[in-house]
Amino acid sequence: MPEMDVINTDNKKVGKITLNPEIFGSPVKGHLIHEVLVNQMANKRQGTAATKSKGMVRGGGAKPWKQKGTGRARAGSNRSPLWKGGGIVFGPHPRDYSYKVPKQVRWEAMNSAFSAKVASQDLVVVDKIDLPEPKTKIMASMLKKLGLEGSLLILTTKNERLIGRAARNIPWVTVKNIESLSLYDIVSHRKLLITSDIVKKIEEVFS
Repeated sequence: MPEMDVINTDNKKVGKITLNPEIFGSPVKGHLIHEVLVNQMANKRQGTAATKSKGMVRGGGAKPWKQKGTGRARAGSNRSPLWKGGGIVFGPHPRDYSYKVPKQVRWEAMNSAFSAKVASQDLVVVDKIDLPEPKTKIMASMLKKLGLEGSLLILTTKNERLIGRAARNIPWVTVKNIESLSLYDIVSHRKLLITSDIVKKIEEVFS
């Protein structure tokens, strides 16, 4: 079973934690991660893009010129797609891009993402995050001690609002509630910072 060092906010080792191998030690299945990511991105699409076809464009009721005798090509409407201001051929119309992926596939993709963070040593476990007040300076100082610079995702619970308030002015840090966590959140950040309690919560949710 995989084990990890648990550190405090001063970057000193305070213990070890045993991780669930099904979540943090499973084979990394890149094809499932890709499948679920594509699904999540598709589900976020608004699908509101719209263009007007020839029948939707205003005007074009009168025939521009007579059929024969002018020497010009035949024209039945000045709203033809061939004309400036005419309709669009095969343009986009409002549609729903969302679709479903089996729950088991989503779960395995999440487990693969967590396992990839462990394998690449991009997962950091701290015993707790105690902030005396929600100040950006305090949060930035803590992250500097932990050696966390660059894209970072911090997982919290609903009760840990101080962390979100302290980190909201740090552009490269994202604070996410564990209950609203998605695969995109994990993959789009290089480092993942969690507490020992969050590890247990993850194992409860995704096992």
